[in-house]
Amino acid sequence: MRLEVELVSQIASIDAASWDALAGADDPFIEHAFLLALEESGSVGGDSGWTPLHVVARTQGRLVGALPCYVKFHSYGEYIFDWRWAAGAERAGIRYYPKLVSMVPFTPATGRRLLVSPEAGGDAIVAALAQGVEAARDQLGASSVHYLFLSAEERQALLANSTGLMPRDSLQFHWHNDGYRDFDDYLSRFRSALRKQVRRERKQAQDAGLEIRVIEGPQLDASDWAALFRFYVDTCQKRGSGPYLNRRFFELLRETHAARVLGVLAYRAGRPIAGTLNFQKGKHLYGRYWGCSEEIPGLHFECCYYRLIEHAIAYGLTRFEAGAQGTHKLRRGLLPALIHSAHGVVHPGLRRALAIDLKHEQEAVRHELGALAEHGPFKRG
Repeated sequence: MRLEVELVSQIASIDAASWDALAGADDPFIEHAFLLALEESGSVGGDSGWTPLHVVARTQGRLVGALPCYVKFHSYGEYIFDWRWAAGAERAGIRYYPKLVSMVPFTPATGRRLLVSPEAGGDAIVAALAQGVEAARDQLGASSVHYLFLSAEERQALLANSTGLMPRDSLQFHWHNDGYRDFDDYLSRFRSALRKQVRRERKQAQDAGLEIRVIEGPQLDASDWAALFRFYVDTCQKRGSGPYLNRRFFELLRETHAARVLGVLAYRAGRPIAGTLNFQKGKHLYGRYWGCSEEIPGLHFECCYYRLIEHAIAYGLTRFEAGAQGTHKLRRGLLPALIHSAHGVVHPGLRRALAIDLKHEQEAVRHELGALAEHGPFKRG
């Protein structure tokens, strides 16, 4: 099989159906419409510090492999952060930016990065995509390549088909469906004190005089979408950062990708006062953006976790990822999970230093994983 590898600066130049045919069953973010909305809204590109440079592989003109990739001039919006590495490089007089990053921008969700046709010889395509990334790195004079939020299988494939990649693990908190009949069945497996805590939090939210609804994206109206954008911006500002996504992105999401959206909105007298924007595809559910105009005890947990877990159980979903960070998720039944990435650094001295740093970091992550697992809410045994 003769493969032709190409670097593409606009996903609009790639046929959407051909891209999505490679995207798999459970990842709503890697789909063409989501990545296109990021580019067409200007959330990436321009002066955002994210310049698209996707790698695609074709045989006889047919798309058989693709990998989303971006030239980065900072480390914002990645969630597997390398600020410490960049600072160390600067102290040593080593240029760190630009670098290449393969992930869905601003989206700390595990998913596919190596989009490969199952009928076209997977190993050869993976090798071609990896070589395409390395060629782009050399062409740009980039310091490094970073593959973020990989599956374990994808990381292994990249390590086998790339030069000098180093594995890295970090932690998130994920919910998995253990065949629960309903939310009460789920809660019955908690230890008594934590079961009471969840019930108390749910009662606080439910006694606040609100109507709380789980709404599929196509049924969200214009005022709902406006509220979700407003909540997103407000939360970013409360956390001291500017929003990565703009109003146009939310408009395009509604126009082209609403079928993957699930909203949880709390209304007072018909007006949205809190909500979450979430995504679902196949058997997976992903929590993304939360915000509120009223601070109500328990409402964050109700909208961000409990209603979504109820939804996942009711529809037989297998996994719910609720975003980056947050040990508070552990007490609500989202358990620690390893997040996989792989990193390749050109400068030999920096690479040696990072290899030592990663060895110590990996040991700390594994220790933290075991310690956190001991403090989950479920009954022992």
